[in-house]
Amino acid sequence: MTRPPRLVFLLGSAQRRLQMWIAAQQARVAAEAGTAPTPAQGGVLFVLSQQDGATMGQIAAALDLAPSAVSGLIQRMEALGWVARQTCEQDARTQRVWLQPAGQALLQPLRQATRRINARLAAGFSDEELQTVARWLRHVQQLDDDTAARRPIGD
Repeated sequence: MTRPPRLVFLLGSAQRRLQMWIAAQQARVAAEAGTAPTPAQGGVLFVLSQQDGATMGQIAAALDLAPSAVSGLIQRMEALGWVARQTCEQDARTQRVWLQPAGQALLQPLRQATRRINARLAAGFSDEELQTVARWLRHVQQLDDDTAARRPIGD
């Protein structure tokens, strides 16, 4: 009988190594652009490139982050001049985030780095294999949702 893969170990190890490898890629972006956003900051820039003026909640949902994490993230990006916050005209409790020219200038190097990273991650795998990996990762993302739905009342 074949022993099943140690998925928890492999996923954890892959995540740590991927983070280190992406950090090295960030250094490359920094060399090209003069600065390198963190992966989360890059995610915000990508979200705003598609939906400039997004609310903090929309950004949190798009990046699968807690709203409190997005608040600090936006604050740091605002200090760098990459984004600007403005109170929403329709609801003074809501803040919208706008891409600034300095943040816009980072998008092209980030897109190039993302293409390089994705090409390297996909190297040696067929489209079918990559679709299976993507399906499995989406499955893992939804484990909390599945667990909550199956949890008996009172637990």
